Amino acid sequence: MSKKIKTFTLIELMLVVVIIGALAAMVLPRFVGRGEQARIAIAKADIESNIATALKLYELDIGSFPTTSEGLEALLTKPPLITNWKGPYLEKKPIDPWGREYKYKSPGDHRADYDLYSLGKDGQEGTADDIKNWE
Repeated sequence: MSKKIKTFTLIELMLVVVIIGALAAMVLPRFVGRGEQARIAIAKADIESNIATALKLYELDIGSFPTTSEGLEALLTKPPLITNWKGPYLEKKPIDPWGREYKYKSPGDHRADYDLYSLGKDGQEGTADDIKNWE
């Protein structure tokens, strides 16, 4: 008495590979570029909400926004000669999704209170991929 072992034929295996390849070809293009979109969304949230809230709390306590020379560091450590500082206003140094520090200027060139922006993916100031709190 011999047992017959059932196995997949080469044709069946090739068919499975072709079907998986077709499914991957339909799904993968949807995910391409999503990483960069996520980085942009994170930078916008930091600029419009996270860092902006910390700056507003600082301004409520001190009566003005940090100067350009104090920078965003004033949200982490008490600047000299400041008496009403109740920080830290941020838990860690604000770094954009591309690994660079956010740019800050107060008073701003574009807004009366402050300018806050990221240089974006290319790291160059004044290009189309900059993410900023004005416009």
